[in-house]
Amino acid sequence: MELNFETDYTAIIDKLDSIDPVAYAKTRNYVHGAVTYLSPYISRGVISTRQVLEHVLSKEYKVGQIESFVKELCWRDYFQRVAQVKDLNNAIKQEQTPVSSYEISSSILNASTGIEGIDRAIKLLYESGYMHNHCRMYTASLVCNIAQLHWQTPAKWMYFHLLDGDWASNVCSWQWVCGANSGKKYYANQENINKFTNTNQSNTFLDKSYEELATMEIPDELLAIQPFDASTNLPQSDVLQVDNQLPTFIYNYYNLDPLWHKDELGNRILLIEPSFFSTYPVSDKCIDFMLALRKNIPTIQVYVGSFSSLAAEHKLDNIYYKEHPLNVGYAGTEEARDWISTGVSGYYPSFFAYWNKLNLKKTYK
Repeated sequence: MELNFETDYTAIIDKLDSIDPVAYAKTRNYVHGAVTYLSPYISRGVISTRQVLEHVLSKEYKVGQIESFVKELCWRDYFQRVAQVKDLNNAIKQEQTPVSSYEISSSILNASTGIEGIDRAIKLLYESGYMHNHCRMYTASLVCNIAQLHWQTPAKWMYFHLLDGDWASNVCSWQWVCGANSGKKYYANQENINKFTNTNQSNTFLDKSYEELATMEIPDELLAIQPFDASTNLPQSDVLQVDNQLPTFIYNYYNLDPLWHKDELGNRILLIEPSFFSTYPVSDKCIDFMLALRKNIPTIQVYVGSFSSLAAEHKLDNIYYKEHPLNVGYAGTEEARDWISTGVSGYYPSFFAYWNKLNLKKTYK
């Protein structure tokens, strides 16, 4: 399976017309199902969940007809709302238990677990920067609940490689699987994995009932562990040409929206902070994807350094940026992101409490 994520804005918008929300609901759990492959563009802030939803609803669907699709968009907003309130580097509800180590299985890193559906998904992740959502759950379950490894290091590993890497969605999902953000752990046995990954394995260490999986010893295939040490190779700064009499619009890894203040004259700067990428490292593939997407924004310039040093060096005092939980030390005018619902914010302990509060069937009649 080959995946190519285009970076031209017109091509990205054209992808919205190919969404089939009915087929999505029926097949999204299958690795070759009718998924949209829009998540990298949503995560990088090129398009928004609201933009996607309104485009689909413009095709005369009703929310009730395509509820499965709408819920998946709302999950992304929900995780972001959690991140606005909670420190996601710590357990959201309760600590994961049991934990045998804070490292990661060597067989995960090497895509050699022996579970074909998972190993193929990891290889595809390395090749393309993409992993199907169900395979992410399978991988997390294998790591946290079968190998009994703490979620933090493997979550960092997966985020490092994902073109759609979103710290909130990634970490909340890992914590959900391991029981740190949910009432029970998520398990997948071999029968389930075979069904959704088009494999036909038997007699593996996952070829058991769910009751057996919950009490089994750590299999030999997962015993070897090692650290995951990652760093980001950052590009060089441009030689900035800045008019400090004009407003300055700050873009970053989570905001590459070509339509943001599109018709206003101003300085446009892609801020790449070494401190951010030291805390949340990403692969060369992810950096290249970000830099390619920034070409949709005319006159944008790249600055590698801190927000404070940028403002001080160029005497900037009329600065605009979009809100994001990982923005640290930003100053100026903070603008809200394009939420599906601007009226529902704060922490909800479950997605379904959040979903019910949205009441989108009433909003989008």
